[in-house]
Amino acid sequence: MPIFKDIASLRQWRQSLRGTLAFVPTMGNLHDGHLALVRLAAARAEQVLVSIYVNPLQFGPQEDFAQYPRSLDKDLQQLHAAGCSTVFTPDDALMYPRGRKDLSIIIPPHSLAKVLCGASRPGHFAGVCTVVNKLLQMVQPEILILGEKDYQQLRIVQQMVADMNMTVQVLPGPVQREADGLAYSSRNARLSPGERQMAPRLAATLFDLVQRSTPQASVAELALAGRESLEQAGFVVDYLELRDSETLQAVNIAQPGARWFAAAHLGQTRLIDNVMIPL
Repeated sequence: MPIFKDIASLRQWRQSLRGTLAFVPTMGNLHDGHLALVRLAAARAEQVLVSIYVNPLQFGPQEDFAQYPRSLDKDLQQLHAAGCSTVFTPDDALMYPRGRKDLSIIIPPHSLAKVLCGASRPGHFAGVCTVVNKLLQMVQPEILILGEKDYQQLRIVQQMVADMNMTVQVLPGPVQREADGLAYSSRNARLSPGERQMAPRLAATLFDLVQRSTPQASVAELALAGRESLEQAGFVVDYLELRDSETLQAVNIAQPGARWFAAAHLGQTRLIDNVMIPL
């Protein structure tokens, strides 16, 4: 499994390829959610490239960039077993050779990026769009695979691809969950044993809200009940909202296709999740 660290050798490999290339960008510390995306990519394309890069541009000044777990050797073993063809592991010098203070960046639409996680993480999605745009220019894939667990990120990247007239196809991968319902996340490893036992309550609350979401139900009352349930369990809720899956705008009627979104802290760990009201 070739591992590229520079653009020249990556592009030489890319030009020699025959068939479709699917690309899965990651920040490493891989779990079964990532590996499901790799397997999806392998089912849709002849070649699969995974990038591993912890992007400093998408971390705020008070966020956990330095503490973000890095496990390259283990990641490479898992990727090989999951059907990955090639790995790209750029560093900061390659991604931002002039540094990050005077940089061309991609500004996503405010309607998508200033709500939900964007309200409490200013600049985060500009960092995401900028690094994804750079990686797409380097890799030149036909297919980009992104997970629905980070649904706001998925929608923002989809919009960037459309607005910039990129030809890459963005293919979503469903949320992957542990046996108790907790959505896979690299940050789950930071939960204490007690917090890990409580963490599935976030997903359970969202699934309960979906079951109770009818056109006649009060969205405000459902959201309040869900928030109170999580707070009583020890979560510090950032948001719990029903929003349109396409526009991410708040909705007042619980129609099929809308999504319940939640972000909440459990101890020092911030968890996010979303569940769609079935069509």
